[in-house]
Amino acid sequence: QVQLVESGGGSVQPGGSLRLSCAVSRNILSINDMNWYRQTPGRGRERDWFVGITARGTRMYDDSVKGRFTISRDTAKDTIYLQMDNLKPEDTGVYYCNANVPPSHWGQGLQVTVSS
Repeated sequence: QVQLVESGGGSVQPGGSLRLSCAVSRNILSINDMNWYRQTPGRGRERDWFVGITARGTRMYDDSVKGRFTISRDTAKDTIYLQMDNLKPEDTGVYYCNANVPPSHWGQGLQVTVSS
């Protein structure tokens, strides 16, 4: 069993920045890939939207956030981060940390609201 504890999130104006953190209860290099998924208002969890990093360090971004979001990790802390810059209203949603061990394990979700 893998526990994921998320922190960060909140409300910002368009153009603002937020950083999400996900602390993992095991060595993240032993996990196939770590990802962030999101659930936007009126839709379910967007399985086709994700930002991820593999155990080998390959980063993957949805086209909608390339150049604005950055995923990183601190292997000493077994923590991954999602730096979100130049946020847009359409980025509003609940962001979930995911560990694809497998099976998938999920964090509790963080609300991100981008509004003027």
